[in-house]
Formats: sequence, C-alpha cells, structure tokens
Amino acid sequence: MANKKGKSKGPGNNVIAQNKKARFEYHIDETFEAGLVLAGWEVKSLRAGKAQLTDTYILVKNGEAWLLGSHVMPLNTASTHEVADPTRTRKLLLHRKEIAKIFSRTQEKGHTCVPLKLYWKNNRVKCELALVTGKKLHDKRATEKDRDWQRQKGRIMREQTKA
Repeated sequence: MANKKGKSKGPGNNVIAQNKKARFEYHIDETFEAGLVLAGWEVKSLRAGKAQLTDTYILVKNGEAWLLGSHVMPLNTASTHEVADPTRTRKLLLHRKEIAKIFSRTQEKGHTCVPLKLYWKNNRVKCELALVTGKKLHDKRATEKDRDWQRQKGRIMREQTKA
C-alpha cells in the first residue's frame, strides 16, 4: 500500500520518539491519543527527530493534562529570536471525559500515566499515552526471558531456512 509520493504508509515512518523503557517497566492497561500544544521551533526540532521521552510522565491539574519531563532539543537555525526551553511543560489536548478517566485512574495506588511515543498524524504531532501499573521484578525478568527466547527462535528459524 503506497500513497501518492511512493512512500509506504506504515507505522514505522511517522514515529518521532518512543519511550521503550515504559513498555519494559509497566503493564499497559489502556492507551489514548492526544494532541500537543507546541511552539514553532519545537515543530521544526521534531521534524529533525530531536526529541526524547525517557523519564517523562503525564500530570492532570485543574482539568488539563500536561506532559512533563519531555526533552525537545532546539535547532540552532530554528530559534534565533526566541529563548528555547527544551524541557518546558507542554499541554496535551484530550477530551474532557478522557482527562477525567486518566485523573481518576492515576489517583489509585500503583497507577500512573506515561507517554509511549510521539508521532506524526496528518501534519500534526500526536502523543500516545497509556494508563499503566508498575511491573514487579519477576515480571521484568519474565519479559526479558521471553524477548531472548523470541530472538533465539528467530535465529534458529533463519538457520533452518538457509540449509
């Protein structure tokens, strides 16, 4: 499936930044899609792929959702007239019901909300959020063991198809 420009419309080519640590650290219960309020220099930096989501979380305050701890590296050419703050708090655009649901779930013990990835959707930056619960150490070990087994299984299958 290709669009007019000949590029594939797969999910891999529109991802700006991923929070891979979140998938390892937490059990994902429910996901949401939110828009982001950004400055012009931030959009240019995101187009260049200069964003990080490690140690980032979502805070719901006064009926609004905020993205805290995300790092968007300013480009030297983009922000000449404006002082760029790479770690500023960014507002998330969600429906009122979604914000209420996130707020009520994060009040429960052991639950939090973290961003999973930033991506492009029709020239707009979207953030995939997830309501999560923390994994225990034995869960993390099981995840790592399963990942190693899948990798090893793939190697065995490739060797069998070559011979």
